[in-house]
Amino acid sequence: MDRWIVGTSMGFTQGRRTFLQPGPVFEHLASLRGVRGRVRMTVVGTASGDADLWGWRVHEAFYGTRFDVTVLKLMPMPNLEDPRQALLDSDVVWVGGGSVAGLLALWELHGIGKAMREAWEAGVVLGGVSAGALCWHVGGTTDSFGPDLRPVTNGLALLPYGCGVHYDSEAQRRPLLHQLVAGGTLPTSFATDDGCGIVYRGTEVHEVIADRDGAQAYRVELVDGEVRETALPARRL
Repeated sequence: MDRWIVGTSMGFTQGRRTFLQPGPVFEHLASLRGVRGRVRMTVVGTASGDADLWGWRVHEAFYGTRFDVTVLKLMPMPNLEDPRQALLDSDVVWVGGGSVAGLLALWELHGIGKAMREAWEAGVVLGGVSAGALCWHVGGTTDSFGPDLRPVTNGLALLPYGCGVHYDSEAQRRPLLHQLVAGGTLPTSFATDDGCGIVYRGTEVHEVIADRDGAQAYRVELVDGEVRETALPARRL
Protein backbone atom coordinates (compact mmCIF):
# COMPACT_ATOMS: atom_id res chain seq x y z
CA MET A 1 0.00 0.00 0.00
CA ASP A 2 1.29 3.43 -0.96
CA ARG A 3 1.94 5.94 1.82
CA TRP A 4 1.65 9.59 0.86
CA ILE A 5 2.59 12.86 2.56
CA VAL A 6 2.21 16.26 0.90
CA GLY A 7 4.11 19.03 2.69
CA THR A 8 3.36 22.50 1.38
CA SER A 9 3.49 26.24 1.58
CA MET A 10 0.01 26.42 0.00
CA GLY A 11 -3.55 25.29 0.63
CA PHE A 12 -6.50 27.65 0.78
CA THR A 13 -6.82 30.77 -1.35
CA GLN A 14 -9.00 33.85 -0.89
CA GLY A 15 -12.58 33.04 -1.82
CA ARG A 16 -14.83 34.98 -4.17
CA ARG A 17 -17.95 34.54 -2.05
CA THR A 18 -16.39 33.06 1.08
CA PHE A 19 -13.36 34.00 3.17
CA LEU A 20 -11.49 30.83 2.16
CA GLN A 21 -11.55 28.78 -1.02
CA PRO A 22 -9.89 25.35 -1.39
CA GLY A 23 -6.85 25.43 -3.65
CA PRO A 24 -6.17 22.63 -6.15
CA VAL A 25 -3.94 20.76 -3.71
CA PHE A 26 -7.00 19.26 -2.01
CA GLU A 27 -8.22 17.51 -5.15
CA HIS A 28 -4.67 16.29 -5.66
CA LEU A 29 -4.65 14.76 -2.19
CA ALA A 30 -7.93 12.97 -2.97
CA SER A 31 -6.49 11.66 -6.23
CA LEU A 32 -3.49 10.18 -4.39
CA ARG A 33 -5.95 8.28 -2.21
CA GLY A 34 -7.81 7.14 -5.34
CA VAL A 35 -11.18 8.50 -4.19
CA ARG A 36 -13.68 8.99 -7.01
CA GLY A 37 -16.75 9.89 -4.94
CA ARG A 38 -17.14 11.59 -1.60
CA VAL A 39 -13.87 12.39 0.20
CA ARG A 40 -13.69 11.96 3.98
CA MET A 41 -11.29 14.64 5.16
CA THR A 42 -10.23 15.53 8.69
CA VAL A 43 -8.85 19.04 9.08
CA VAL A 44 -6.66 19.73 12.11
CA GLY A 45 -6.28 23.27 13.45
CA THR A 46 -4.07 22.62 16.48
CA ALA A 47 -1.33 24.98 15.29
CA SER A 48 -3.70 27.94 15.17
CA GLY A 49 -5.18 27.25 18.60
CA ASP A 50 -8.29 25.41 17.35
CA ALA A 51 -9.99 28.74 16.72
CA ASP A 52 -13.73 28.38 16.22
CA LEU A 53 -13.78 30.98 13.44
CA TRP A 54 -11.15 29.08 11.47
CA GLY A 55 -13.15 25.86 11.77
CA TRP A 56 -16.32 27.60 10.55
CA ARG A 57 -14.45 29.07 7.59
CA VAL A 58 -13.09 25.64 6.65
CA HIS A 59 -16.60 24.16 6.65
CA GLU A 60 -17.85 27.11 4.62
CA ALA A 61 -15.02 26.74 2.10
CA PHE A 62 -15.91 23.12 1.36
CA TYR A 63 -19.69 23.59 1.28
CA GLY A 64 -21.05 22.21 -1.99
CA THR A 65 -17.89 20.26 -2.82
CA ARG A 66 -17.31 16.51 -2.68
CA PHE A 67 -15.37 16.83 0.58
CA ASP A 68 -17.06 15.73 3.80
CA VAL A 69 -15.08 17.65 6.40
CA THR A 70 -14.54 16.89 10.07
CA VAL A 71 -12.59 19.49 12.04
CA LEU A 72 -10.54 17.90 14.84
CA LYS A 73 -9.97 20.18 17.83
CA LEU A 74 -7.93 19.45 20.95
CA MET A 75 -8.68 22.67 22.87
CA PRO A 76 -10.15 23.10 25.40
CA MET A 77 -10.74 19.34 25.15
CA PRO A 78 -10.89 16.97 22.16
CA ASN A 79 -14.16 17.59 20.32
CA LEU A 80 -14.33 14.00 19.04
CA GLU A 81 -14.90 10.94 21.19
CA ASP A 82 -12.09 9.02 19.46
CA PRO A 83 -9.66 11.27 17.54
CA ARG A 84 -7.48 8.29 16.58
CA GLN A 85 -10.38 6.49 14.93
CA ALA A 86 -11.45 9.67 13.14
CA LEU A 87 -7.99 9.93 11.59
CA LEU A 88 -7.95 6.26 10.61
CA ASP A 89 -11.40 6.59 9.04
CA SER A 90 -10.29 9.52 6.85
CA ASP A 91 -9.23 9.47 3.23
CA VAL A 92 -7.24 12.66 3.70
CA VAL A 93 -5.92 14.57 6.72
CA TRP A 94 -5.02 18.25 6.34
CA VAL A 95 -3.08 20.13 9.03
CA GLY A 96 -3.23 23.91 9.08
CA GLY A 97 -0.49 26.40 9.83
CA GLY A 98 0.48 28.29 12.98
CA SER A 99 2.74 27.19 15.84
CA VAL A 100 4.43 23.89 15.05
CA ALA A 101 5.98 23.85 18.55
CA GLY A 102 2.54 24.12 20.13
CA LEU A 103 1.13 21.55 17.72
CA LEU A 104 3.80 18.98 18.57
CA ALA A 105 3.38 19.50 22.31
CA LEU A 106 -0.39 19.02 22.19
CA TRP A 107 -0.16 16.08 19.82
CA GLU A 108 2.25 14.37 22.21
CA LEU A 109 -0.10 15.01 25.11
CA HIS A 110 -3.11 13.53 23.29
CA GLY A 111 -1.37 10.75 21.35
CA ILE A 112 -2.13 12.37 18.00
CA GLY A 113 1.40 11.88 16.63
CA LYS A 114 1.12 8.11 17.08
CA ALA A 115 -2.33 8.15 15.51
CA MET A 116 -1.01 10.12 12.53
CA ARG A 117 1.67 7.48 11.96
CA GLU A 118 -0.95 4.73 12.14
CA ALA A 119 -3.14 6.57 9.65
CA TRP A 120 -0.21 7.10 7.26
CA GLU A 121 0.77 3.44 7.44
CA ALA A 122 -2.87 2.51 6.76
CA GLY A 123 -2.89 4.55 3.55
CA VAL A 124 -4.51 7.79 4.71
CA VAL A 125 -3.01 10.70 2.74
CA LEU A 126 -1.43 13.25 5.09
CA GLY A 127 -0.94 16.85 4.06
CA GLY A 128 -0.62 20.35 5.41
CA VAL A 129 0.73 23.85 5.10
CA SER A 130 3.57 25.53 7.01
CA ALA A 131 3.39 24.00 10.53
CA GLY A 132 1.28 21.33 8.85
CA ALA A 133 4.25 20.53 6.63
CA LEU A 134 7.01 20.87 9.23
CA CYS A 135 5.35 18.40 11.59
CA TRP A 136 5.91 15.35 9.35
CA HIS A 137 9.67 15.98 9.17
CA VAL A 138 12.55 15.74 11.64
CA GLY A 139 12.29 19.49 12.11
CA GLY A 140 12.79 22.82 10.43
CA THR A 141 12.68 26.58 10.88
CA THR A 142 9.84 28.15 12.85
CA ASP A 143 8.54 31.42 14.25
CA SER A 144 6.75 29.52 17.04
CA PHE A 145 9.02 31.19 19.62
CA GLY A 146 9.01 34.72 18.26
CA PRO A 147 9.80 36.89 15.22
CA ASP A 148 13.43 35.70 15.14
CA LEU A 149 13.23 32.22 13.65
CA ARG A 150 14.55 29.25 15.59
CA PRO A 151 14.93 25.55 14.88
CA VAL A 152 12.46 22.90 15.92
CA THR A 153 13.88 19.36 15.98
CA ASN A 154 11.19 17.20 17.58
CA GLY A 155 8.98 16.60 14.55
CA LEU A 156 7.23 13.28 14.00
CA ALA A 157 10.05 12.24 11.62
CA LEU A 158 7.77 10.26 9.34
CA LEU A 159 10.01 11.87 6.73
CA PRO A 160 13.75 11.70 7.58
CA TYR A 161 14.48 15.24 6.41
CA GLY A 162 14.43 18.81 7.57
CA CYS A 163 11.78 21.14 6.21
CA GLY A 164 11.72 24.75 5.09
CA VAL A 165 8.50 26.62 4.34
CA HIS A 166 7.71 30.10 2.93
CA TYR A 167 11.17 29.95 1.43
CA ASP A 168 10.74 32.85 -0.99
CA SER A 169 8.62 35.16 1.15
CA GLU A 170 10.32 35.26 4.58
CA ALA A 171 13.90 36.47 4.53
CA GLN A 172 15.15 34.46 7.53
CA ARG A 173 14.06 31.07 6.19
CA ARG A 174 16.82 30.32 3.66
CA PRO A 175 19.91 31.40 5.65
CA LEU A 176 18.74 29.66 8.83
CA LEU A 177 17.96 26.41 7.02
CA HIS A 178 21.42 26.51 5.41
CA GLN A 179 22.99 27.15 8.82
CA LEU A 180 21.12 24.26 10.45
CA VAL A 181 22.07 21.82 7.70
CA ALA A 182 25.68 23.01 7.74
CA GLY A 183 25.94 22.50 11.50
CA GLY A 184 24.24 19.10 11.52
CA THR A 185 21.23 20.30 13.51
CA LEU A 186 19.06 19.19 10.60
CA PRO A 187 19.70 16.47 8.02
CA THR A 188 19.26 16.96 4.27
CA SER A 189 16.22 19.22 3.96
CA PHE A 190 13.53 20.16 1.46
CA ALA A 191 12.03 23.64 1.22
CA THR A 192 9.05 25.13 -0.61
CA ASP A 193 8.24 28.56 -1.97
CA ASP A 194 4.78 29.94 -1.25
CA GLY A 195 2.38 28.22 -3.61
CA CYS A 196 4.46 25.05 -3.78
CA GLY A 197 4.30 21.58 -2.25
CA ILE A 198 6.32 18.37 -2.23
CA VAL A 199 4.63 15.00 -2.67
CA TYR A 200 6.39 12.15 -0.85
CA ARG A 201 5.66 8.55 -1.77
CA GLY A 202 6.83 6.61 1.23
CA THR A 203 9.84 8.66 2.27
CA GLU A 204 11.03 9.59 -1.22
CA VAL A 205 10.22 12.72 -3.18
CA HIS A 206 7.67 11.74 -5.83
CA GLU A 207 7.04 15.14 -7.43
CA VAL A 208 6.82 18.87 -6.80
CA ILE A 209 3.51 20.66 -7.38
CA ALA A 210 2.46 24.30 -7.42
CA ASP A 211 -0.70 26.38 -7.61
CA ARG A 212 1.02 29.44 -9.06
CA ASP A 213 3.64 30.16 -11.71
CA GLY A 214 7.26 30.37 -10.63
CA ALA A 215 6.93 28.55 -7.30
CA GLN A 216 9.40 25.72 -6.79
CA ALA A 217 11.05 23.55 -4.16
CA TYR A 218 14.67 23.06 -3.12
CA ARG A 219 16.90 20.31 -1.82
CA VAL A 220 19.40 21.59 0.76
CA GLU A 221 22.21 19.18 1.63
CA LEU A 222 25.76 19.03 2.92
CA VAL A 223 28.22 17.99 0.20
CA ASP A 224 31.96 17.82 0.95
CA GLY A 225 31.51 20.12 3.93
CA GLU A 226 29.55 22.78 2.05
CA VAL A 227 25.82 23.40 1.79
CA ARG A 228 24.44 22.79 -1.66
CA GLU A 229 20.98 24.01 -2.70
CA THR A 230 19.34 22.46 -5.75
CA ALA A 231 16.13 23.86 -7.24
CA LEU A 232 13.34 21.36 -7.95
CA PRO A 233 10.94 22.72 -10.58
CA ALA A 234 7.25 22.20 -9.96
CA ARG A 235 4.34 20.92 -12.02
CA ARG A 236 1.50 23.42 -12.08
CA LEU A 237 -1.76 21.95 -10.83
